[in-house]
Amino acid sequence: MFKFIDVRYKGILDLPTLYIEKGKITTLVGASGSGKTTILKMLNKMISPTQGRILFNGVDLKEINSVAHRRRVTMLSQSPVMFEGSIRDNLIAGLRFQQREIPSDEVLYQVLEQVKLKKSLESSANTLSGGEKQRLALGRVLILNPDVYLLDEPSSALDDETEEIIIHMVTEHVRRENKTLVMVTHSKAIAEKYSDTIIEISEGRCSSRRCNNERNH
Repeated sequence: MFKFIDVRYKGILDLPTLYIEKGKITTLVGASGSGKTTILKMLNKMISPTQGRILFNGVDLKEINSVAHRRRVTMLSQSPVMFEGSIRDNLIAGLRFQQREIPSDEVLYQVLEQVKLKKSLESSANTLSGGEKQRLALGRVLILNPDVYLLDEPSSALDDETEEIIIHMVTEHVRRENKTLVMVTHSKAIAEKYSDTIIEISEGRCSSRRCNNERNH
């Protein structure tokens, strides 16, 4: 699905080759500052390589409209943006930006249930804790239903128990809907348990290995 060819980004990344498979769960692990988030941003066209090419389904990202690309490849940052207004406003913000139909409250509450956020749609988003805001932002991404999910530390603000629940839900959703997930996580245990492929980033370079989890799903 994604193929890096002799990609470099400033002094941060040096990736002669990197391949991310369609319909799989790929996890990026490594020390802070190693370049994991930079890779996600390049996949999302937030930034471009200073050298080399990135192909998406065989087409150079430079040739793909950025807005159209981000509708198919959606990124959730580690510190997601919250908008003024209610939980409903925040949940449907992406749909409004894309001028798409707004679903019923029943569907919105189903999404809140998915991310284990037991709140009223009318509640102010500003009253939520850091972990609740992270889950609300995840719900916003889920409702967009992109082909590819790019999640940067999606459970960093959650306790261990909630992290397990949320990551299990996301990975099950991705597999059930035949989507693609590229995730950055600080937890090697999470990476080992849920990934098809783990890519370790160290000083801007990568090594990858396939996991056995595909056989278990």
